[in-house]
Order: sequence, then C-alpha cells, then structure tokens
Amino acid sequence: MEKTFKEVLEPKIRAKNVHLKTCTFTKIHFGEKCPRINGIKAYTKEIDRRQVTLDLQICYIGDCEIHMDISKFNLGVKGVQLYGTLRVILEPLLSDAPFVGAVTLFFMQKPHLEINWAGMSNLLDVPGINVVSDSLIQDFIAARLVLPNRITVPLKKNMNIAHLRFPVPRGVIRVHLLEAENLVQKDNFLGAIRGKSDPYALLRVGTVQYRSKTVSRDLNPIWNETFEFVVHEVPGQDLEVDLYDEDPDKDDFMGSLLISLVDVMNDRTVDEWFPLSKTTSGHLHLKLEWLSLVNDQEKLHEDKKGLSTAILIVYLDSAFNLPKNHFEYSNGECGTKKIKNNKYLKKMEREPSSFVLLTVGNKTQKSKTCNFSKDPTWGQAFTFFVHSAHSQSLHIEIKDKERDSALGTSVVCLSHLLKDPNMTLDQRFQLDHSSSDSFIKMKLVLRALNVEEPDPQRVKAGVNASKLGPVHVTEKAGNPQKFSSPQVSKVPPMSKDSATLESLPKKDSGEDLDTKDSSGAPVPSVTVSGLDEAEGKQNAEHGAPSALPSGAVAMPTLPVLQEMRVAPSITSLGSLPSSCFELSSSNLDIHNGTEMPLGEIQLTVRYASIRQSLVVLVNGCRNLVPSSNRGVDPYVRIYLLPDRRWTSRKKTSVKKKTLNPQYDEKFEFFESLENVKKRTLDIAVKNSRPFISQERKELGKVRIDLSQEDLIKGFAQWYELTRSKRKKT
Repeated sequence: MEKTFKEVLEPKIRAKNVHLKTCTFTKIHFGEKCPRINGIKAYTKEIDRRQVTLDLQICYIGDCEIHMDISKFNLGVKGVQLYGTLRVILEPLLSDAPFVGAVTLFFMQKPHLEINWAGMSNLLDVPGINVVSDSLIQDFIAARLVLPNRITVPLKKNMNIAHLRFPVPRGVIRVHLLEAENLVQKDNFLGAIRGKSDPYALLRVGTVQYRSKTVSRDLNPIWNETFEFVVHEVPGQDLEVDLYDEDPDKDDFMGSLLISLVDVMNDRTVDEWFPLSKTTSGHLHLKLEWLSLVNDQEKLHEDKKGLSTAILIVYLDSAFNLPKNHFEYSNGECGTKKIKNNKYLKKMEREPSSFVLLTVGNKTQKSKTCNFSKDPTWGQAFTFFVHSAHSQSLHIEIKDKERDSALGTSVVCLSHLLKDPNMTLDQRFQLDHSSSDSFIKMKLVLRALNVEEPDPQRVKAGVNASKLGPVHVTEKAGNPQKFSSPQVSKVPPMSKDSATLESLPKKDSGEDLDTKDSSGAPVPSVTVSGLDEAEGKQNAEHGAPSALPSGAVAMPTLPVLQEMRVAPSITSLGSLPSSCFELSSSNLDIHNGTEMPLGEIQLTVRYASIRQSLVVLVNGCRNLVPSSNRGVDPYVRIYLLPDRRWTSRKKTSVKKKTLNPQYDEKFEFFESLENVKKRTLDIAVKNSRPFISQERKELGKVRIDLSQEDLIKGFAQWYELTRSKRKKT
C-alpha cells in the first residue's frame, strides 16, 4: 500500500492540477488495527442458484496516519472509522479452478464514515464543515461502490463481465402513501400546552429518497401520493419510511417503518396499516405494488393516471474522439479558430475533462467526470421511468467540466427500441454538434412494468412485511401505552374484570407469523398489534386462558366461536410472547362433554444418512373441522423443536376450501442423526385466513418425539390432531 501511494497515487495527484505539482507524501503509516468482519450472512432463498451471495458486516476503526505536503502546507489524516454492509456476489460458478468466474462488490447503503483530519486539514474537523467534508467523501464512495454502482473483478481470463457489472434491476416498487392515524403530538406551546403536528414522510430505497407534502396541524394526515423506486437487489434492499413533524428550527421525529421488499415481491400487492416503530403510537396506511420488468410491448399502453409504464436502463460505456473544445468544429466539420490569447490557447489545447448529462422527460442524471481524455470511459448505469415509450426521447449532452461547454449531443427516440424484438439497442451513436468522427457508445434496454397476479397458494405476509424491532418505552405511573388502530372490532360490553378487552386491536395480527420463544424470535418480524400466533402461546410455558373471566357478559352463540386477540402494550414488545393473550370460549374444545375430534394428518418421516438430513413428507389431512361457515384454506407448518426461529419454519402450500387436503410435499432439516434424536417435530395445521379476519387460525397440531422413533428405517402413519394445552388462569 505504501508503494502504491508513492509510485501510483502521488504522480496522479501531481498531474491533476498545476498547483498540485509539489504534492509529496511525507508519512504513510497504516497503523496496527486491521479491518474487521463482524458477521457474514449467506443467502439460500430468493437468489439464482448459479451464484453465491454473501453480506459482510465491515468495520474499520483505524489508527492510520498519512501526511502530505503541498506548497509548504501540511495536510493529513490520523484516523478513520468506516462501517457498513458489503455485498459480495460470486458468479458464475465454474466446474474447474478458480471455480468462480468473477467477484462483484458493492455496499447496500452508504457506509458510515468518520475522518480525523491532521495538519491544515484540521479545519475540516470544525463543526459544520466536518459534516460537509465527510458527506462529500461518502458521495464519492456512493458514486462507485453503493447500489446501483458496483465493482466487478474477473477471476478468469476472457470472462465477459458486462452483464455482471450492469444487471437488469429486479423490479420496481410502487408506493402509495395514503394516510396515517394517531400520530404523536410533537408541537407544544410554552413547553406545556400540547398542539397538533405538521407531518410529512421521507421514503427511501437505497440511495433514492422522496419527500411527501406536509399536512398542516393534523395527527391523522391524508397524503394520497404515489412514489416509484427501482429495486436492484432482493433480498437486500428494503423500503424505509420516516415520519417527521415540520418545524421552523428542527423537524421532530414521529416514527419509522422498515418493510421487507422480499415479502412485497412475493405477495405482489400489499395494502395494510403498519404500526410505526420507535414511537409510542401511530399507524401508517400504505399500498405497495411490485412491478415486474417484462419484455412485452403489449404492456406499454399509456397509463391513464399518469403513472410509469416502463423503465429505460442506460448503460453508458464510453465516447470516442471528442473535440478538445467547442471551437474545434464548425457545422459538423473540424475547423480552426484563431485565438489571440496564447495563455487561453494553451488551456484550450488540453484534452477535455468530460461528463454526460442524460435526460428523459423532466429527470436529468449526471455521470462521473473523466479527466483529460478524448476517449473517456464512464462505465455507469442509469435508470429512468418512462410514461410513454412511443413519444419520449433520451437526450444526451457531453460537457467539458473545465470550460462548461458542450462537446456533443445526441437524441434517441425510445420508439426506435420498439423496432427491436428485445427492446434493446447496443451500438455507437453519432454525436451532433461535434466532430464528424465523434461517437458515444451506449446500451439501451426498455422494459415494461407489469403487475402480476398474486399466487393464490401463497400465505401472504401482509403486515408482517414490516421489519420492526423491539421498542422500549419508559412507562409513567405503571400505565402502559396502548395502541389504537384504524378499524374497530365491535365487541359486546364487558365487565370491569375484563376491561382489558377495550384495548382490542382494530387490526388482527399478521397472518403469516408463527409463535416463537423469546430467545429464537427474529427481531425483524415483530409487529405491534399481534406479536405471535396461537400455537406457542398455548404450551405450558406461554399459556393463555381457556375461558373468559367469570364476570364477563356472555358472548353470542356461534357454531364455532371466533378467536379474539388483545393488543400488547408497547413495552411488551421486548418481553415474552405470553404478554399477548388469546381469549376463546371454553366450549370451543368441548362437544357434548367430550373433546371434539379435530381430524388427522398423515406424515412420512425418515433420516437420509447420505444427505445428513431429516426428511418429512406431509402427505395430507382428513376430516378437518371448519373454523367458520366460509370453510377453511388449510396449510401445514413444521418446526423442529426447540428451534422456533422464523427462518427455520417449513410450510406447505395452501389448499383452498377443503377439509381433506392432499399435499405430498417434502421438507428437509439438515442436522446430524445424533442431534435429530434429541429433537421434537412440532406440526400444526392452520387456516390461511384474511388479514382482518377473527377466525380461529390453528385447526390442530401434533408433536412427535423423535428420540422414540427408528429414523433410519422411517415411519408413515396417521396422527390425530389435538388442541394446544392451555395454562389455567
């Protein structure tokens, strides 16, 4: 590294500017502390099987010291802190050494950076200036290493890496910011009288951020705005929403939301009220649509609402034989122009430092600058939303940074792309208002936006797409804060003994979240109204009452009573799942004084020694009990206890409107035989209900102690479904 600084970097700095000709590195010391990788995550789902995708948590708290002299001024750095998540993609996978064709690197978000300056550059540590200086460097890194920008290093000769450096985005997320409810009051008068707030929202995906309009003096604002984001990496990129109260001095934070785009991509459309995190109250109503990119010209019809119908992807490669200045051509022919000032003439003789302005509609994007080259290479990708591919055009302008003059222009009508069956153009384009032999090389790809129909067999994530972590709020006088939600569930009045029912959530819990022990529950899947599902809360450790309190007014008689859920207090989010109770009638499990049969499930279980895995085949169910008059849509959920992590859960597809579903679906748990012998299979048959439904979700369950079974030989049999045991209170 020291040799690189001296022999490579120093000459480049000197060549940049006449004032930097005296630049000399006087001290180069990289310190004793090395960069650290705090953790690695490998992806096995939602990715191409022909690649290896890793996320590395990079942390560097360095004690490096680098000094340089420029014209008697001493500048330097004596410490750097850098941390962020670096994605590494190894592809394509090869059958012979080096086994990987190329390595692609990029940061998912802008990494956090702090620099301790030395010498004259100490001025950059002055408050106010230090934020600007560090953000400029962060922007420099973002222009090269943060999505959609990436670095690709080929590991094998003659490897074509163009499609690796500039892959087609995964899709587009269309966000309808509709409204919010019960936001916290931030404005106050004289520090005592509480007033209303002026909320607005910031929405982010990667480095792209939009701001909504501000709604004045309203804790239940209605926006009805639409935003569109290009999504480059899934899994990896998420939708972030922050709410603020606009103030003349400093805007107050009102809550935030983090939504997994993997779930939105799978569900296609999500229209939910999401509870806000990092605040004491508030819900946000979003409608999210996942738009796939398709090569189909029939999908390019103009949207009546003015929304985008396609995206244009521009791969800006390079330019050839740019003029040194705008005087070097005249009406497309190279000419000469006499300039009296010799000093100005020398400046004009320099090769240009060029950048490109790309414009579609009212959006303009700017490339990086390539210094002192007639044949610059940019190697960047840009995306534009297109409303009408038949009438819109891409405008290109190459400019010289030193003289702010145009070196050439070009206009490409997007209708030309429609003549190609793949809606792609990869060629050189002649530059206008430039030399006769000046060209720019680009690849243009047009893709239509298409909302696909959701998979009817999929159990939707719904509100569980929200990746909320535990929220800790200090309580006053022991009174927990309670959330109020958008839709009220009508409940008969109760006695004082059951007063907690007044805080019933207006929304049900997420329909796809299974119960977890507090130690194994993944933080990203926690939601406010309805942390967990029924099955875990019904075991001995996390029990729930089996009957309403004695003082409660009798509920209306139904064939099968519907399940109700009590919203936990905000402070219970960090505690055991047992803080969220399930209330159901005692006659739910009793039929004429005896336990009502719930049906059976057929399972085939064996241990595959070669694969070192436990294989569970869910054959089917019979004689299930309907939870409502509309029938049931059953699916099967499997845990290998004691592991209740959401990521370890297995699920079958959903079978519609049947009490005798047939699955024949196989699942594997990769564990040693010794470990499997210590485990228990926890299998539950569940009803895929609508999100706002109060129908009973669990239809029955069975547990199999694997220590009592001959797993090598295997076994197949029918098991009777039972209710989970409930703790009496």
